[in-house]
Amino acid sequence: MEIIIGLLIIAVGAFCQSSSYVPINKIKQWSWESYWLIQGVFAWLIFPIAGAMLAVPEGHSLWELYAAYPKESALTALFGVLWGVGGLTFGLSMRYLGVALGQSLALGTCAGLGTILTPLFLGRPGDLTASVVIGVVVTLIGIAIIGLAGHMKSQSLSEEQKRAAVKDFNFTKGISVALL
Repeated sequence: MEIIIGLLIIAVGAFCQSSSYVPINKIKQWSWESYWLIQGVFAWLIFPIAGAMLAVPEGHSLWELYAAYPKESALTALFGVLWGVGGLTFGLSMRYLGVALGQSLALGTCAGLGTILTPLFLGRPGDLTASVVIGVVVTLIGIAIIGLAGHMKSQSLSEEQKRAAVKDFNFTKGISVALL
């Protein structure tokens, strides 16, 4: 049953992530920065605070929980800020590299480092079992294949077609922010 609940949570998250870009068709005249600012305020401030407030047990306040667990609260806030920076740099990598190359680099970095560094930060390197490391390697190989396919497609396009597809294409900037 826990596996089914986990898969349902992943499905809801995937739906929310994929539908978060629906409004972009209605605001094409907005600058990229304006859209990301509005999205960021809701996705990284308003909804997380509202979700946390809804998850607090009855009879308690969110601030009580923060006061009771200051170290954990500070780490949660820090990682939340890092998540926001990651979201911003992810968007910039799409802007400068295009979807195929930007996604493969950004997601590959997140998948690999996120899985490996988390147990190390938590002081539990024993959690990095052989199956976890093999899973990360398989994931990175898959992402590399997707990136290679995107690169091969972009090689077949003329410079004019590339510029039409990715208006602000800049490989150096894109690689820098994708790997940040």
